[in-house]
Amino acid sequence: METKNYKQIAKKKFESLQEKIKNNQDVFILGIESSCDETSISVVKNGREILSNIVASQIPIHKRFGGVVPEVASRNHILAIDKIFNQALDESGCQIENIDAIAVTYGAGLMGALLVGVNFAKSLAYSLELPLIAVSHIKGHIAANYISHTNLEPPFICLMVSGGHTAILHINDYNSQKLIGTTIDDAAGEAFDKVARILGLGYPGGIEIDKLAKKGKNDIKFIKHNSLKDSFDFSFSGIKTAVINYVHNFKQKQTEISNEQKQDICANFQKFVVSELTEKTIRACCEVGAEKIVVAGGVGANSQLRDELAKLGADKNKKVFFPVLSLCTDNAAMIASAGFYLIKDGLGLSDLSLTAKPTVSL
Repeated sequence: METKNYKQIAKKKFESLQEKIKNNQDVFILGIESSCDETSISVVKNGREILSNIVASQIPIHKRFGGVVPEVASRNHILAIDKIFNQALDESGCQIENIDAIAVTYGAGLMGALLVGVNFAKSLAYSLELPLIAVSHIKGHIAANYISHTNLEPPFICLMVSGGHTAILHINDYNSQKLIGTTIDDAAGEAFDKVARILGLGYPGGIEIDKLAKKGKNDIKFIKHNSLKDSFDFSFSGIKTAVINYVHNFKQKQTEISNEQKQDICANFQKFVVSELTEKTIRACCEVGAEKIVVAGGVGANSQLRDELAKLGADKNKKVFFPVLSLCTDNAAMIASAGFYLIKDGLGLSDLSLTAKPTVSL
């Protein structure tokens, strides 16, 4: 089949899919995610129901390096993706003939890792003559909430908080959003990982900091309140650097940091970050007059963030939604869900020229 013929066939099937959605007929999307260190393939029905969601994590592989090594991640995606595909199909109970479209993360992420998923998706779409849907990783994280809360609909305020992004978005509709504030330096998840590394807590750092923070007691004033307190933007490089300098002072004195001191450091670092995230999100929600707050991204699994935002939201009569923990981190179900809503709005259809992008706009 020539590329030209594929384009025509995919376009016709894409249009017929839109009709199926309008007529409330079942639509099955196969999602593919490989943006960082998880290889994942999922089958999702009607954008809301997970039939399968297989995730092969590389955390044990990268743990010894203290973080993700891009080349190692890419090689392991190549080794895993075919097996994950077969497992996802088997678990879903679907035959390949039941799949209506292929949705894939094309960005943001590690270039080599993304290319594995994108090229696998293009091969599938071409060989099966199915529409290829290009999905932003950011939209995927937001869509994780549509699976977790099947009655959730826009509009709402979204706190996007992950290793690569920290932002407040006003989601007007499934594919319409406005950026309210973003980080001017480090993302929150990045700051967590760097602080964890200097404390020798390993990778991924956010989970370990969250655990130790629950036991911390002593009050440590690393820095004064953020200088961006009057805006909706974030800055976490200051608190990160302050913690690093605090730890370096111990090392210069050749003093070992006790486990109790690590607990105190984690508690006060996390308290600062969570305070910044929750205060600005609530304020943004009140300013735009939204009734709902949705959290998206890996840092959304943080227990203190979940507790504090739920409490502050209740105080302001705002409903707060978090993805279930298994959908906070990277997975293909969220990509398939986002793909469904792109199709519904007549968006996202790509051809075989699709390539990976390390960054995408918020």
